Amino acid sequence: MDLNRYTDRIRADLVAAATLGDEKTQATAEALATAVENSARLALLSALTELADTVTAELGDRTVRVSLHGTEATVDVSRAATGDNPSFEEMTGDISRVTLRLVEQVKSRAEEAAAQSGQSLNSWMSGVVSGALRDQMRGGYGGGKGGGFGGTTKGGDSV
Repeated sequence: MDLNRYTDRIRADLVAAATLGDEKTQATAEALATAVENSARLALLSALTELADTVTAELGDRTVRVSLHGTEATVDVSRAATGDNPSFEEMTGDISRVTLRLVEQVKSRAEEAAAQSGQSLNSWMSGVVSGALRDQMRGGYGGGKGGGFGGTTKGGDSV
């Protein structure tokens, strides 16, 4: 859900109301509309988050989360954690070193993605693995052969 759709409407309404005034009033309204845009986006996100909390409380077996990426609000609905397994966010521990061998093309694409997000390759890959584990714990990745993350080889065999 693109929040710009809503903040643009607030901006347009404010500027339209100012057309009744002189040039100084119109310029002031334009400046206020620009200043209010981020506050309006945060207010919308707060309202969506509160709604998600209310829906989560009513559903019981599911969790609703709202996140903001740029101007795009996304909603994630997942099954609530059951049993004694800690949630992904509750897991802590020592940092371990691992060697990962990648095909050069994959490594290059990963480096580009890391650079685009302003992160080192190591930090970016750590985030990707953490996200994949979080999704797996929420039931987002199917337990194919061996219960891994799934995927296919060039020949179409599951991995």
